[in-house]
Amino acid sequence: MIRVLLLATAVPVAAWGMPPALTLPADTATQAARETGGARADGLMLSGAVRQGGLVRGTAPAGTTALTLDGETLAMAPDGRFLIGLDRDAPPTARLVATRVDGTDSVRMLAVQPGTWRIQSLPTLPKATPRTAEQIARRADEIAQIVAARATMHATDGWRQTPVWPVTGRISGVFGSQRIYAGEPGAYHGGVDIARPTGTPVASPLDGVVVLAAEVPFSLEGHLLLIDHGMGLGSAFLHLSRIDVRVGDRVTRGQPVGAIGATGRATGPHLHWAMTWNGRRIDPQPLAGAMAVNR
Repeated sequence: MIRVLLLATAVPVAAWGMPPALTLPADTATQAARETGGARADGLMLSGAVRQGGLVRGTAPAGTTALTLDGETLAMAPDGRFLIGLDRDAPPTARLVATRVDGTDSVRMLAVQPGTWRIQSLPTLPKATPRTAEQIARRADEIAQIVAARATMHATDGWRQTPVWPVTGRISGVFGSQRIYAGEPGAYHGGVDIARPTGTPVASPLDGVVVLAAEVPFSLEGHLLLIDHGMGLGSAFLHLSRIDVRVGDRVTRGQPVGAIGATGRATGPHLHWAMTWNGRRIDPQPLAGAMAVNR
C-alpha cells in the first residue's frame, strides 16, 4: 500500500539579482512586508518570503560592519547587500543581527514559515539495499569532490540576478518531497526535476564559475556540473548526458553548459536542478518563477 500525504512540517533527515521592483496593491504590499519583515526602524531591508527552502535578499543598514544569522557570520557585499538561504528543515525562527561601526546592533527575529512537502509512505519496502565496500569507498570519494568544489569561492555577481530556467519542460519532481520506507525516512528530494529528451540543451540559470564538471559519471548524480554564483549561492545539474564547460570557466546566465541525460541513478532522461546557499538546500522553482513555453 502506498500513502501520499502533504505535510506542512518536515520529517528531520540528514541532508546531502534582485527581481525587478513591483508596485503592489496596499494589501499585497502589507502581506509582503509581513512575510519578509520589510524595512523597519532597524534599517534592515529584506525581500523574499521567509519560509523553509526559501531565499531572502537583504540590504544592511548604513555603517554595518558585520552580519550574523543565529551566530553564523554572513558575507556582505560592499553595497551592503547579502543573502539568506533557509534549508528545507529550517527551524521556525532565526535571529539576524547587523553590527554597526559604532558598536550598536540592529536585531531582527525572523519567523520562518513551514513548507508543504509531498510525503510518500511505503510501509512494506526497505529503505535501501546493502552496498559493497567498493561502492561505499567510491561514494566517499565522490562526496569529497562535491564538498571540496562547493568550498571554493569566486568573485561573481550571479547571485544578484534573477534565475532563468536551465531548461523548460514537464516538471516531474519537486523540491522537498520525501519517501518513508517502513517507517524510516529517506533523504528528501533536494531540487526540481524537468523531463526532456536526452540531448536537450541545459543553460546556466545565473552568471557564475564552474567548480566541478564530472567527466566520469558519479554513482548517484551521473555527469554532475556545479556552478558557483557567488555569495554562497550555487547550482547543481545532475544526470547530464554531456558537459560542455570545464572547471574554472566563467559562464553567463542563459549560456548552454551541457545536455539532459539519464546518467547515474535515473529512471529516464531529465534534469535535476538543485540550488544551495552555504550548504543549505533551497527550492529553485519559486526563484525562477513561471516557466515559459518549452524551447
